[in-house]
Amino acid sequence: MIKSELRMIAWEVTRSCNLSCVHCRASAEEGPYENELTTGECLDLIDNVASFSNPIIILTGGEPLLREDIFEIASHGKKRGIRMVMAVNGTLVNDENIKKMVEAGIARISISIDGETPSAHDQFRQMEGAFAGAMNGIKFAKKEGMEFQINTTITQDNLNQIEGILNLSIKLGAVAHHIFLLVPTGRGKDMVEKSLSPEDYEKTLYWFYKQRDKVPLQLKATCAPHYYRILRQEAKKEGKIVTPRTYGLDATTRGCLGGISFCFISHRGDTQPCGYLEVNCGNVREKSLEEIWKKSKIFNELRDISSLKGKCGICEFRMVCGGCRARAYEACGDYMAEEPLCSYQPVHNRDEE
Repeated sequence: MIKSELRMIAWEVTRSCNLSCVHCRASAEEGPYENELTTGECLDLIDNVASFSNPIIILTGGEPLLREDIFEIASHGKKRGIRMVMAVNGTLVNDENIKKMVEAGIARISISIDGETPSAHDQFRQMEGAFAGAMNGIKFAKKEGMEFQINTTITQDNLNQIEGILNLSIKLGAVAHHIFLLVPTGRGKDMVEKSLSPEDYEKTLYWFYKQRDKVPLQLKATCAPHYYRILRQEAKKEGKIVTPRTYGLDATTRGCLGGISFCFISHRGDTQPCGYLEVNCGNVREKSLEEIWKKSKIFNELRDISSLKGKCGICEFRMVCGGCRARAYEACGDYMAEEPLCSYQPVHNRDEE
């Protein structure tokens, strides 16, 4: 059983969005959506979180800036000692609300860039001017000294642009570039054929690893648990020892964190292992998040690596990778099944634990 400590929450404070991106896990639209958590319920949730843990809370959506009380929510989290960050698409970031973000204690924002050119990004986001809007949002963030990172979802359509997007992130002054490998949920289900092949998946993560010592910003692979196996394989080839001193947080984290150190909370209070693994572990209107986190049957199953099936169950890297549980669930309806987009063949009777 893997030790669990809640370190990060992705909180969909609203599902409303001004864009309709082709890959959106929530199939978000303009809304409004009924039965969203009220201001009072949001503040109570933060109080409950602070009573038993001290995670980073990602205020996400939809588009969180469409929620009128978003700065009150962020400020309350900051007052309770929680690191509050926000995931926005950038198009609604302006001089007024970036100042409010700073005042509310938002520590960092993420802005998604999914194409190195305006036309490529706008096609992905299904709105003309989305790229220009994101660039404008970054301009305001830099003006106010707001730390920002670039997030990129990788598909077959933009695979050949990843290096360009990384270079753009550096040019813009981002502190980090996080890549996300497509998980086919929400509108993303219509893009299954656009997912990378296992071979391209592997090549992309090897390439990403090679950039870590070449670029002046932090790199992180998300929804790509194989990266943490590749990191150790490459480190061994290079004669390096994987420690926090040599590899930072990459040495202490693992691939799939859903239900282990990460959870997702929907706009209606439903708790999931992550936003892509659509299995309800409990609703915060009915139970405290602390009770859900500690007692959910699903969370506890995910923490038991001996329950992993197929080659994930015998893989010597199962402690540092774990396979994407959401992809397994979408592929066969079993979140403990083997990762469908992994080309690695485990070596039996060997363990990296």
